[in-house]
Amino acid sequence: MLPTRVKICGITRVEDAELAVRLGADALGLVFFQASKRAVSIAQAQAVRNRLSAFVALTGLFVNADSAEIHKVLEQVRIDCLQFHGEETPEFCASFGVPYIKAIRVHQGLDVPALVAQYQRASAILLDSFDPHQAGGTGHTFDWTVARDCVQRCQVPIILAGGLTAQNVAAAIKEVQPYAVDVSSGVESVPGLKCPDKMQAFFKEVYRVQS
Repeated sequence: MLPTRVKICGITRVEDAELAVRLGADALGLVFFQASKRAVSIAQAQAVRNRLSAFVALTGLFVNADSAEIHKVLEQVRIDCLQFHGEETPEFCASFGVPYIKAIRVHQGLDVPALVAQYQRASAILLDSFDPHQAGGTGHTFDWTVARDCVQRCQVPIILAGGLTAQNVAAAIKEVQPYAVDVSSGVESVPGLKCPDKMQAFFKEVYRVQS
């Protein structure tokens, strides 16, 4: 099994970004969705970008944003990958000339493999928990057998998100064997502020299960 990559999402502070990188994060996520408690300004995003080490990807998360808003961010912050958490079409996601991740919020009755098949140009598909009031960072898990089925059936790399913590990430990796795991609320003290102890514990479990 290839090493499972780790993305820490909802970064708002430079110190949290630096710690995540030191612990081994492959990617960091910045939220450009003003309704989120983890939303960042352009200045915050630039500060994080300026302190990133080589080979760590910076992802910009959007929810049903218009193209002008996304282009405005891309003009001011060097984003390596776009992440779409709304009802964006495959054509819209691919229209920016930047690699993208499409998030799918899993709920009962949703034909996830069929939906994944629509986004074959995606760099990865992120499977998250459905919540009618939040686009992400819910702190809730979903049925991992759905994610495992996607890993086995789909050609696009699968990122597992939704309620991951140091207490369950090892079990999640064993069961699903995803390309990557994505965590936000599970390593926070309050929304948007990462907890060093929780981050360290999370990475420890990721490494333990793969040793």
